[in-house]
Amino acid sequence: MPGAEFRAAAHRLVDWVADYLENTDRYPVLAQTAPGALRRQLPAQAPDDPEPLDTILADFERLVLPGVTHWNHPAFFAYFAITGSGPGILGELLSAALNVNAMLWKTCPAATELEEVVLDWLREMLGLPEEFFGVVMDTASVSSLCAIAAAREALPELSIREQGLAGRAEVPRLRLYASEQAHSSIDKAAITLGLGLESLRKIPVDADFRLRPDALEAAVEEDRRAGWEPFCVVATVGTTSTTSIDPVPAIADLCARYGLWLHVDAAYAGTAALVPEYRHVLAGCERADSFVVNPHKRLFTPFDFSAFYCRRPKTLRAAFSLVPEYLRTPEDPKARNYMDYGIQLGRRFRALKLWFVLRYFGRRGLVERLRQHIAWGQEFAAWVDAHSDFERLAPAPLSVVCFRARPRALAERLARAEIPDQKRIESYLDQLNEALLEAVNATGRAYLSHTRLRDRFTLRLAIGNLRTTAPHVERAWALLQEHAARLDNERRPAAWR
Repeated sequence: MPGAEFRAAAHRLVDWVADYLENTDRYPVLAQTAPGALRRQLPAQAPDDPEPLDTILADFERLVLPGVTHWNHPAFFAYFAITGSGPGILGELLSAALNVNAMLWKTCPAATELEEVVLDWLREMLGLPEEFFGVVMDTASVSSLCAIAAAREALPELSIREQGLAGRAEVPRLRLYASEQAHSSIDKAAITLGLGLESLRKIPVDADFRLRPDALEAAVEEDRRAGWEPFCVVATVGTTSTTSIDPVPAIADLCARYGLWLHVDAAYAGTAALVPEYRHVLAGCERADSFVVNPHKRLFTPFDFSAFYCRRPKTLRAAFSLVPEYLRTPEDPKARNYMDYGIQLGRRFRALKLWFVLRYFGRRGLVERLRQHIAWGQEFAAWVDAHSDFERLAPAPLSVVCFRARPRALAERLARAEIPDQKRIESYLDQLNEALLEAVNATGRAYLSHTRLRDRFTLRLAIGNLRTTAPHVERAWALLQEHAARLDNERRPAAWR
């Protein structure tokens, strides 16, 4: 593309992006489309001849945009709300323009050294120890996979790197532990690493959905007697369903006693430690062997960016380093080659966008916004608690609230034993809340997600988008109340009225 043509197109797209970021609220937050709708409108084959950029951009707006769910929307309250901030997008633009592969120091010295710097900045902001060695990964799923691989490598007597696991009767079955609320990526890691799902033992949680250390210790003892070799525990700071925080100090004590690798998945909640009054969420994490936090979740860094830290980088490197002749350089003894610390050879210049974000907002700017999101989450939780037709189903330590509609009149009749069949009531409430979720999301004015807690269909509202304001939260709450009342009136059996 000639420079003049690129410059004109880039100016046009920057104007479009700026307008989009200022006006995301004009779009329905959840794509109002059906499976296959876009595919049916596109040709089966790529064009043989060049097409004008005007045509491509017109088709983007006409065909692609209607199928976009807008994660940048201020009323995106599903999953974990994220933000592509202006400075982060600019950093991403430069990264794409430079198009480097940061596999070796030599292939882009600036990418390697900026990665070291921004991860040191972030580590210090979170209050983590200096010996934590940082690596940028794409997602926490891959970070946790690498952590568990390193934990396995920390058993050198098993020679797993050289000989593998298959067909070796002399290798004991390895046991990995995580709570019942741990992220599904831990299960996938067990599958990918050849441990198998049977190697992952899920530990019961307490009333607040936190891993129970007593149950963990009992499991370790039982497994040892049965011939398993316990080797790794995954603790979670901010579980996916409820953002509950496992008791990491007690888990760290147990790991120290039994010689187990401790990996902490703080992908969501870890960034809350930037806020002084929430520094406690990372209590005990300084003792972890590995730790992951995702700036793309709550630090306004465009997806994807996962910050992985390891206290034992030599073990991590031993798990992954493989240097063929064509990748050797004279600088190897002195320079860090990040390809040695994970499964990827090719690595994007991700550090650039976090560098932009940290400098543009500064520590104070980030803290101010995180504190506001938490305050709105607490306020929303208070609204749920105060409303007679809703109930909260989990603690809300940060800015995620788990709740459901539970009409007061129905609850009162149940309490008086006028409706003796609890199972039918729970089935009705599940159906009511599932319909409520669909109805609110179908408005295009808010987007929530769900989970299941103690086998109850549970609504989740997650606040974390940089552009969210108090009116967006208030509007979501108004929609929930409106549609809950309507749906219950339409659906409740006449015998229960």
